[in-house]
Amino acid sequence: MPHFATGTFRHERLAPCAQLAGLVEHYWFVGWDMQGHPPQQQETLPHPNVHLVIEHDSDGVYGVHTARYSKLLAGQGFAFGIKFRPGGFRPFLGRAVADIADQRIVLALLFGADGDALARQVRACAAAAAPDAMAAAAQAFLLARLPPRDADAEHAAALVAAIAGDPALLTVDALAEQAGVNKRALQRLFQQYVGVGPKWVIKRYRMHEAVAQLQAGAAPQLAQLALDLGYYDQAHFIKEFTALVGQPPGEYLRQLPLPAAR
Repeated sequence: MPHFATGTFRHERLAPCAQLAGLVEHYWFVGWDMQGHPPQQQETLPHPNVHLVIEHDSDGVYGVHTARYSKLLAGQGFAFGIKFRPGGFRPFLGRAVADIADQRIVLALLFGADGDALARQVRACAAAAAPDAMAAAAQAFLLARLPPRDADAEHAAALVAAIAGDPALLTVDALAEQAGVNKRALQRLFQQYVGVGPKWVIKRYRMHEAVAQLQAGAAPQLAQLALDLGYYDQAHFIKEFTALVGQPPGEYLRQLPLPAAR
């Protein structure tokens, strides 16, 4: 979630209905008003999720973004999105999710005139800033295309959840053993359903763990943190942290706000 020094910002999440809960993590809405204030650059770290996003002047399905995502927020605007669970968009796409990694595909190319109609419906709710109505339109759109149950999509989602929930899961070999499949089958499953390989997912979630520990003030010395997260040495950890977050972990730690006095 963005942090604003000036201007106003609104952020909401809405849960999907039970029929879509296995495919959709949540609907989200952000609105901002920077009028009279300078634009602000906002950045988010990548996750292994596909998003369908509608803004006032653009729309599209965004495949898994493998670098941190940056957006300059200026003036007044909004964005509404559907965050699909890992594996959850594959049944709608009908082909390997890896095909759309780091890409934006406009809705009309994937869904024809119905995609344009959905974008119009969502934009019609923008004047009232009504995320509930936006989510209702998106939900009706997805339910009209509800695919049959896909056991592979469920398996992919469960494996990504296992990676996210277990900081000690550090290698593809360990994940393959836990999944009960060989590494090649695991790679195919992730390319088809998640959109990136299992090694990428493991590394990203371990990096999220590093950021969380630094933010919480719970991280050990950087050398030990690097080892705990599966890096051979501190140098490799610092290089990957800097590439993803935009600054070395020591500098990131120094820029964090001091905890409030009790």
